[in-house]
Amino acid sequence: MGISHYIKDIGRGKDGARALTREQSADLLGQVLDGTVTDLEVGGFCLAMRIKGETPDEMAGFLDAAHARLHKLPDNGLTTVVLPSYNGARKLPVLTPLLALLLARQGVPVVVHGTATEDRRVFASAVFSELGVLPAAQVPRLAAGEVAFVPTEVLCPGLKRLLDVRRVVGLRNPAHSLVKLMNPCAGPAFIVGSYTHPEYATSMAATWALTGAHAMLLRGTEGEPVADARRTPRMEIFREGERTEVQPQQDGPLAQLPSLPTVDAAHSAEYIRAVLNGSIPIPTPIALQVEHILRALEHHDSPAHAHAL
Repeated sequence: MGISHYIKDIGRGKDGARALTREQSADLLGQVLDGTVTDLEVGGFCLAMRIKGETPDEMAGFLDAAHARLHKLPDNGLTTVVLPSYNGARKLPVLTPLLALLLARQGVPVVVHGTATEDRRVFASAVFSELGVLPAAQVPRLAAGEVAFVPTEVLCPGLKRLLDVRRVVGLRNPAHSLVKLMNPCAGPAFIVGSYTHPEYATSMAATWALTGAHAMLLRGTEGEPVADARRTPRMEIFREGERTEVQPQQDGPLAQLPSLPTVDAAHSAEYIRAVLNGSIPIPTPIALQVEHILRALEHHDSPAHAHAL
C-alpha cells in the first residue's frame, strides 16, 4: 500500500502538517517496521515527523505497531523492570547497569534493552560486558533477581533499522522516543523512562496517560534511565496512566560532589563493583530511585491493586 499518502499529511511543514489518528499511525509504522516501504519513504517519514513532532495519539499508534511486532520476554509471573538504554555516556559514566544490579539484588527481574545510536559514546552494553553480563542472543525468560541486556534487534529488527536511520540523516526520529516508552514484556512490566529536554517529558507523560502505563519518568543522566549521581531529579510514577510526583527535584547548590569514575566502560564497571560490595556508598539520587521503584512495584503487586484491576 505504501505510506506516501501519510507523508503528504505529515510533511506539510510545522504549521501545515495534519496529525494522524492512532490507527493511521499504527499502519504507517507497521509498514516501516515490516520493511515493505522504500528507503526514500522511510527518510521522508523521519524528516517530516522531526519537523512536525508527534502527538500523543500518533505515539500511541506507533507503540501499537511496535508492540504487535516485538519478540516479547515471556510472562514470568512477576513485574519486570524495564530500563531502555539508548543514550550512553559522553560526560558522565553510564550507571544504568548499577541501577539494574541494585534492583536485581532486591529480587526484581530487570531487562535492559538498547543499541548504540552514536559512535562517540560509551553504552551500557559495554559496561555490562565488563561486568560479565553479555548481550542476549534471544529473548530471555527472567527469574526473580536476574538481569539481562537485550539488544534492540533481538526484540525487533525493524526497530533497530529505524533507529539506525539517524546515522544517515543525522536526526532523531519517532523510534528514539518509542523505545523509551515501549513494554517488551508479555507479562506485567514497570518502565523507567528518561528525558533530556522538558518538551519530551511533556510528550512522554501524555502518551503514558493515554496508554495507561505503569512507569517512572525522570530526567536521567544524559538521557539514560538512571538518576544523576550528583543531584536528585524530580521523579514521577504512573499507575494505569495516572501521574504522581514521588520525589521533588533537588534545588540549590551541591554541598559535596560524589567521586565518580571516568566515562570508559572498564572504570565504570570497577566503580559499580565497588558500590555493590559496599566499598563505596550508593549515590543518594540512585538509592532514592531504587526505593521509589521498589515502592511502586509493591503497590502494583498488592492484593488490593490486583483486585482493582
